[in-house]
Amino acid sequence: MEQVATYVNSSSQDLAELLFVVESNRQPNVFRLTGLAWAGGQAVAGYALDGALLRVPLPASLRPGQAVTLSLSYELSLPAQASPFGYTPRQTNLGDWYPFVPPYTADRGWLIHEPGAIGEHLVYDVADYQVEIVLAGPMTGIEIAAGGVMSRTDHGVLCYQLPAARSFAWSASHEYRVLTEQAGATTVVAYVLPEHQVAGEAMLQAVASALAIYSERFVPYPYAGLTVVESEFPDGMEYHGLFFLGQEYLADYDGGPQGYLTAIAVHETAHQWWYGLTGNDQAIAPWLDEALATYSELLFYETAYPDLTDWWWSFRVRRFNPTGWVNSAITDHAGFRPYVDAVYLRGAMFLDGLRKAMGDERFFAFLQAHARQGELNQMTTADFFNLLPAHTEADLKPLISEYFGP
Repeated sequence: MEQVATYVNSSSQDLAELLFVVESNRQPNVFRLTGLAWAGGQAVAGYALDGALLRVPLPASLRPGQAVTLSLSYELSLPAQASPFGYTPRQTNLGDWYPFVPPYTADRGWLIHEPGAIGEHLVYDVADYQVEIVLAGPMTGIEIAAGGVMSRTDHGVLCYQLPAARSFAWSASHEYRVLTEQAGATTVVAYVLPEHQVAGEAMLQAVASALAIYSERFVPYPYAGLTVVESEFPDGMEYHGLFFLGQEYLADYDGGPQGYLTAIAVHETAHQWWYGLTGNDQAIAPWLDEALATYSELLFYETAYPDLTDWWWSFRVRRFNPTGWVNSAITDHAGFRPYVDAVYLRGAMFLDGLRKAMGDERFFAFLQAHARQGELNQMTTADFFNLLPAHTEADLKPLISEYFGP
């Protein structure tokens, strides 16, 4: 792998070093750094790679607004596992496969976290991605799914461009069936395994419909494409311009929208706004993307299937009798159910209470303002609540105490 990274110091402080997150190096014998050089070709001295953290000392302090460029060479030996990063006989996935620079803030420094027992721990800055995939030889029948706009050179190199994005992921398989649907100016492409083509069509229609609904409710989706990939690993996983959806949801599809296939497909679609366009620290404040993505499911059903809103509340929330504080960090829970109940489900209940207190017009104006303020930035819980007074005079203290604690 050959990677060129140009970093611009957008903070208000001088930086003495750059930090790269190398998530693939958490597993033994997967990542091997073979070269690290400055833009002029001079080798970087004094760097240290320890687990998932690569520290690069800068030859001179990088002042605000200044840029630095590095070239990295490395080898990847993908693990044989069904996961966002790994391969099986049917599918190869590359999520969080490259070293990336995390966000830096004046008050907290580099936003880096260790994995928790549950949830997502990575925090992403915004970057312009230009990715070239060079095939080792003729590979007839291989389908490659990726975020961004693809073009092909005369020599068969696949070139992808994904501007102002938080991540770039891709997947490949000789078994994918490719389905497409148009949602306004956006082309939605689904890559599904052959036994789930009928369910894949239903998933595709739900995603295209959700794109249109969310573009109206929040802010317009700014990209020309969105890619959905059926995965052999369970549940869903979002990346910018692409998300994975577990094959168990497609296998369980019974022909209607009352089930996890539709609900989780539109949840992952909503992450293109809550995580993608509007950033947040997924380890410290996961509710800012997960609660909003969960509540976005309801907004989809309200518009596309208004007679199913009561079903959604029962199926997705009430039957679990959720407890816990919405503003939990991923380290506050040791298991899936308590984490989801607190952050996702109670988070959706809080947002519904907020909507009732504000009224629809002000509530959706607030969500739009939140999305715009978070675009290309990292929103915090404090940012969320500091923005509220401009959109409502309601006394929200009892509601906030009920869901976020005294």
